[in-house]
Amino acid sequence: MANTILVVDDTAFMRMMIKNVVQKHGYQVIGEAGDGEEAIAKYKELRPDLVTMDITMPKLDGISAIKAIMEFDPNAKIIVCSAMGQKAMVIEALKSGAKDFLVKPFEADRVIEALQKAVG
Repeated sequence: MANTILVVDDTAFMRMMIKNVVQKHGYQVIGEAGDGEEAIAKYKELRPDLVTMDITMPKLDGISAIKAIMEFDPNAKIIVCSAMGQKAMVIEALKSGAKDFLVKPFEADRVIEALQKAVG
């Protein structure tokens, strides 16, 4: 089971929501990032077991961040968590290395299911 998680989203409220859900299920949030550039830096610094990644963010979008993280660590486990439910975005995120895709607003059970699937 993945124990440590990096939560990446440009809104503090969404980071808090994700954090609350995963912590209730025994996961430890070891870092947060508000944009893609920060996500890459935090991933390299913290080496989390899993990343939840938003797609639409300032500075660097989530898909670009996924590609950079996967280049750095091909075994990275990333779940995209975004309101951008368009099929093309989902396919691009999965092709880039994401393990699963959650559409906001999400249900807590679906978040935990995605986490377990990603690390299983």
